[in-house]
Amino acid sequence: MEERTGEAFEFGEQLTVLGGKLQAGMNAPSFTLDSFDPTEGAMRQIQLSDSAGKVRLLNIINSLDTPVCHVETQRWEKIRTDLPSDVVVYTVSMDLPFAQARWQTSENVSHVMLSSHRDEKFGTDYGVLIKEWRLLQRAVLVIDQDNKIVHAEYVPDQMAEPNYDNTVQVVKQAAKK
Repeated sequence: MEERTGEAFEFGEQLTVLGGKLQAGMNAPSFTLDSFDPTEGAMRQIQLSDSAGKVRLLNIINSLDTPVCHVETQRWEKIRTDLPSDVVVYTVSMDLPFAQARWQTSENVSHVMLSSHRDEKFGTDYGVLIKEWRLLQRAVLVIDQDNKIVHAEYVPDQMAEPNYDNTVQVVKQAAKK
């Protein structure tokens, strides 16, 4: 397993990220993650293939219970309304699905929350698993209709937000295909 040091940090703490970085042109690894639907009161398993043929924006965060992740996820919710209708936004964290649903309901966020709490496979496949915290590194990935990565931004400073404008531009270009 590839270990990347010096690519993620918070304040003075250097973190180790497990898994290789994904880059534009690579195939997106498949995944099956949990999502608790608060309106149905039911647990569902969501796979990448469920949204085949659409552009997917993965907002990958440490935890919804942290200030930066909270702000970032709220911002993607607002941006989502201006994206083409065939774009799917997922927020992915290792938070429990019930905690994600509780946050989603209290914050009036309607895009899908995905939990990778069961195991570390998503984290290592997408190159975002922080070894010291067993949480995911902040990152934003865009996957096109053909399951190709068209944008990958791994945010080194866990107290910083991603480049929203750059990502939105890539999403809109990918949706025109």
